Amino acid sequence: MPPTPFAKFLEKSPCILGEGAVIERLRRNGDLELDPHLVNSAFIYYDGKRAALETICRQYLEIGREFGLPLLVSTPTWRASRERIEAAGYAGVDVNGDNARFLDALRKSCGGYAENVVICGLMSCRGDAYRPAEALAVAEAREFHAWQAGKLADAGVDFLLAATLPALSEATGLALALAATGQPYVLSFVVRPEGTLLDGTPLKDAIAAIDATVTPPPLAYMINCTHVSFARAALTHEAHSSALVRQRVIGLLANTAALSPEDLNDSTSLVEEDPEAFGRSVAGLHRELGLKILGGCCGTDDRHIRSLAAQLATGS
Repeated sequence: MPPTPFAKFLEKSPCILGEGAVIERLRRNGDLELDPHLVNSAFIYYDGKRAALETICRQYLEIGREFGLPLLVSTPTWRASRERIEAAGYAGVDVNGDNARFLDALRKSCGGYAENVVICGLMSCRGDAYRPAEALAVAEAREFHAWQAGKLADAGVDFLLAATLPALSEATGLALALAATGQPYVLSFVVRPEGTLLDGTPLKDAIAAIDATVTPPPLAYMINCTHVSFARAALTHEAHSSALVRQRVIGLLANTAALSPEDLNDSTSLVEEDPEAFGRSVAGLHRELGLKILGGCCGTDDRHIRSLAAQLATGS
């Protein structure tokens, strides 16, 4: 673990490089099969799959070290709820804790740079992240997500991140479950250019509602699985954003495709963006809106994160 708590780590860092895609890159590898329930969370238990996962993680660690930037990496636990773990046949196995320890071992192997690497315990909604109609109600979400939140907190991650959230109801329940662990936590939404979550809730209303409902409130908010142009439009929307939103939203893990979630979900091929263009546009949000955590999501790989790191390191 870094020598400072995550809140102080965040405060002292002018910017933090986020990792790029992991699951999607594994999916592109025709020799690897993702688990229908756990996706990549059980890769650590199989030599070949563990090696493929480690290769991707080490690429991002090396890029952060090369450019001298703090780095955010996520446990491979996006779909590691108790329900899915049991359905995949791993009941009784500490999938969340084992993945946290896997990533911490990689961090420790980086020598002195390890102090600049922060690990989040990654979670998401129960259903399809692109279908807000599937979102759980608040109380149901709190109960459903409490188990995984507790497992990740017990594993000693630096903070908890619930990402790719499409709807206010489940995001609120998740926040309640995360807050109950006593660990710092961040919520990350998928947004539309008109400044709303996928369920139509304006960003300013979603953040105000969660901040008012949950104690303690999230340390901050982020946006992920969203193209940089969509995120910029959402954050600057005259009616659905606000100065408070731009203060509370501190990061973006960006897609390379300027597609709606529905179109992206239905796409049968990878939509890439030139790495240099990606790096310039995403780094631009650090200068324009003061976003601190900037990295990649769908469509990105080490080339995109390297370009972004170069932009952030030089400020150009």
